[in-house]
Formats: sequence, structure tokens, C-alpha cells
Amino acid sequence: MTLKRLIVLLVLILAFVPVVVVAQEFSPRAYWPTPVGTRLLITGYSYASGDVLLDPTIPIYGLDSRVNTAFLGYMQTFSLAGRNANLVLEAPYSWGATHGILNDTQASANVAGFNDLAATLSVNLLGAPAMTREDFQQLRAEPRPIVGVSFKLAAPTGQYKSDQFINVGLNRWAGRLQFGAILPLRPRWLLELDAGFWVFSDDADYPGGRREQDPIYAFEVHLVHRFRPGLWISLDMNRFSGGRQTIGGEEREDLQKNIRLGVTFAVPFLTRHAVKFGFSTAARTRRGSDSKQFLVSYNLLLQ
Repeated sequence: MTLKRLIVLLVLILAFVPVVVVAQEFSPRAYWPTPVGTRLLITGYSYASGDVLLDPTIPIYGLDSRVNTAFLGYMQTFSLAGRNANLVLEAPYSWGATHGILNDTQASANVAGFNDLAATLSVNLLGAPAMTREDFQQLRAEPRPIVGVSFKLAAPTGQYKSDQFINVGLNRWAGRLQFGAILPLRPRWLLELDAGFWVFSDDADYPGGRREQDPIYAFEVHLVHRFRPGLWISLDMNRFSGGRQTIGGEEREDLQKNIRLGVTFAVPFLTRHAVKFGFSTAARTRRGSDSKQFLVSYNLLLQ
């Protein structure tokens, strides 16, 4: 493979770096495709501070947290019914400290352990059939509208203790269905729109009684500028709403209506390697997520 092709491939691959820690995640370029057969190893680190929890639905207020997360991921691109598709696997590990108010009482906890494992399947429905690397070079030179759909599933595999409110794992299944669109504004400018929702199974072992939760609806906007192959920046915004909980048969006044702003910057180097930096902060918060988050990830092109 030539140096030029490797660099072009890296800019496509950087779309699929997972961001782990909080539910309100940014995913710029999530539906920008990669050539069939692409395999990518992903590792990184995220640091979040402020009103943030590994599980942001826990009814704790006045939070002051410091949460670290290291993550390992793998991506494989393939053809699904003639369309470009990819599967992303995520394995995060988190540690940190949390202080806040739980049931009118000061509470604090130090946690460390593996988070829930997650898998995301994405399929491009329009504008991106399964293609070769040569086809992708043409797509990058002349971008066209792309529409895709994805389903993310998080399994209750993380560390969980039923006698405490604050845990690393969620002890319940969580799934997200999302639709996304990429709209070229100019050859170097892309507007990306994503909309979807999270659904949750019940947690029968929650300390306050069975925990049920309504869906959380999410909308994202990304304005992406590509400087050259592999080098791009994205201005990000997302809005989350919903998620009211019922715990032990009692409905809580914890409806979420939050907006976050962020920026993402990606840089390739040494043909098969790339790094991505991200920062986000709360712009409007009704409950939770009044926090700042930093992210750095490293990507190795395996094939």
C-alpha cells in the first residue's frame, strides 16, 4: 500500500474511535465509511471532572467527581448486503473519586474496576456501498450525502456491588438506536447530524429498590473541517433529554435536559498511526453533566 493511500485511510478510520465514560458522548464522523477489510486497534484515556458519574442516572446531587477511564477498542469493516458496515468493540476500565449528597446525606466513594463491555454495529444505508480503497479516495475528493444507522449494546459485565449506590458497572442492559447523516457543504467542510435514543432494562438489585428508567433521547451536530488527509477538526454539540427514573415504585423528579459543547482534533503520523484529542463542557444543565471532559486516543491501523 502506498503512503498516500495509508494517510487517506487513516482520516477515514478516525471516525470510529469510541468515547467512553459518560452517556453524553461525542462521535464526530461516526458514519464516514472505511474500506472493506479495514481493521483498527484503538486505545486511549479520558478524564472527567465536576458533576459526573460513571452512571449519570444515580440520584446524587452536588457532585464533585474525578473520573479516569482507560479504554481498548477494536474495529472491523465489512460488507453487509452490499453496504459498508463496521463493528466496534469497547472494553473500558475506570477509577476515581466522587463526593455528593445522597438522600440529604453527605456521601463519598472511591471506585475502580472494569466498565460494561459494549459493541456497536453501524451500516451505511445511502451514499456508501461497500467500496475499495480507490473508491474511498474518490469519495474523499468528491464527498456526497451519506445516511447511516447504528445500534450500540452495553452488557451488564462491569463491576457492581448491590449494597452501594456508586458502581463502575450499570448492572443492566443498555441499548442505543441512532440514525446519522453527513451533508457536504464544501469539499473540505461537512455537516453531520445524528439523532437517536437509549433504552434500559431494569436494575432489580439497586439499593433503593427496583430501578426503572424512561428512554433518553439524543441529538448531535458536528461541523467538520478537513485540512489535509488525516488532519481534521470538529466543532461538536449534543442535547440529551428524558431519562426520568422510578426507584422502588416512586417516580423521581430527575428529568434530564442537558446540552454540551466540544471540539475534536485528529492528527495522523508515521503512516499507520494517529492520535485524537477531545474536550467538552456543559453549556446548559438541568440535572447532572455539569462537567468537563478531556480525551486522548491512539489508533493503530492493522490492515
